[in-house]
Amino acid sequence: MRAAPRPAVAAAQAAAAVVLLLLLLVIVRLPWAGDLGMHAATLQRLRHDLVDPGDPLVDADTPSPYYSPWMLVLGCVARVSGLSVFVVLRLGALAGLALLVTGVWRYVRTLTGHRAAPALALLSLLLLWGTAVFKWSGFYGLDSLALTVSYPSLFALGLAFHLWAWLGQAVRSGAGWGGWLGLGALWAVVLLCHQFSGVVASLGAAATVVAARPDRRVWLRLGGGLVVGFGVLALWPYYDFFALFGAGDGLEAVHRPLYEDLLGRYWLVLLGVVALGARAWRDRWDPLVLFFVLGVAVVAAGGVCGHYSWGRALPAALIPAQLAAAVEVCEAGRRAVRVGWACVLGAALAVGAWTQAGAVAYVVKPRELPAAVAEKYRRPWAGYHWMTRWVRYGDVVMAREGRPARQIPAYGAYTVAPGYPDFFLPDEERREGAVRRYFAGGTSGEERREILREYGVRWVVAGVGMRGAGLREVARGPEGQVLYEVVR
Repeated sequence: MRAAPRPAVAAAQAAAAVVLLLLLLVIVRLPWAGDLGMHAATLQRLRHDLVDPGDPLVDADTPSPYYSPWMLVLGCVARVSGLSVFVVLRLGALAGLALLVTGVWRYVRTLTGHRAAPALALLSLLLLWGTAVFKWSGFYGLDSLALTVSYPSLFALGLAFHLWAWLGQAVRSGAGWGGWLGLGALWAVVLLCHQFSGVVASLGAAATVVAARPDRRVWLRLGGGLVVGFGVLALWPYYDFFALFGAGDGLEAVHRPLYEDLLGRYWLVLLGVVALGARAWRDRWDPLVLFFVLGVAVVAAGGVCGHYSWGRALPAALIPAQLAAAVEVCEAGRRAVRVGWACVLGAALAVGAWTQAGAVAYVVKPRELPAAVAEKYRRPWAGYHWMTRWVRYGDVVMAREGRPARQIPAYGAYTVAPGYPDFFLPDEERREGAVRRYFAGGTSGEERREILREYGVRWVVAGVGMRGAGLREVARGPEGQVLYEVVR
């Protein structure tokens, strides 16, 4: 290990601390977008029934992959404490962020002992992306993470880093059977908490083991760990994990955007690809190189075969490249080379930080920011708290597909059709068709009343001037939305 200049270490650690402080302030705000409603709805169901919560979004007794070990823990917290699900999601976000930071620190320490490396690695993971901002669950760029910090995907990613660190130590030190069986259980928990992050974790674990080129004894114990892991997956009572392998066709259209504008979203990561080339030149069995190759292979296969959901494995290509860029600053031979790498990485991180500067507006009012920064800000969604005075837990609400169906269940109500693809819901298409018919202009009043009766609808959320017998306007919300009561 080379001695690290104290100013360089202090600068890296200070920059990482600033970014983490921003994320902590974001957790206090908890801006709303994407899947937040799904996770809040999941907690709503668990706090009311831990054993048989039913579908999180619609009034149906079906399983759901959102009932993961982590959400079960948070559901217990909500049930015992009586705290709002949004407060519990904030607590979960704090735990997930802490798990990510400590996991990155542990894993990077297996790659280098340089004191600046963990901070540089964290900065690279958050900022070394591209100049086209991309937000998606499981993608941990700063702007994306600001909106997904309370999701189980962050918790699963933090666990994955701990898994890789622990696995590397077990392979090198010859851990006993207990350690390997524990690793198998941890691997299964990651998969249950967020299946796509579990794929990334599995690819990283495979790279870690192959890079170590272990002997037969290690392979035998690894096999024992896998048996335990598969056992945990098979015995998880809230949903059939292995049934998810049949859900691909319903997810491909949703995930096709993952293959768009790849250069704009990730071109800064090319610096890490160069670093991986240098590492491969020194050691073709380097774990980061193998991890990257596996990730690229899965994502490329998905693009070629039309399995666009495989694009969720992109972090398996991004993580090793981002880490390699950070580690190369600390390990790249002569001092002049390391200084050069540091300058290039610093410039790339500055570009990435400027690209994602709009995340600052989640904690500072946009009007108080420089115009150039405020222009990068995209306002998060408004919630449906305005309707909770009338709509009670378990009420069924007729709402259009999209954002309303994604948010309303967060407050305890159900919608007629789910706001997300639901593989375990057998009548999903029928429900979606009913919603489309209800809001279609040519649908008769009698057919609309029949749809409301069939699904036990008590409330309708629509625009101003919704006409129809049996509806009474109760309240108005933002963006021209109106809550109507169904009058029997």
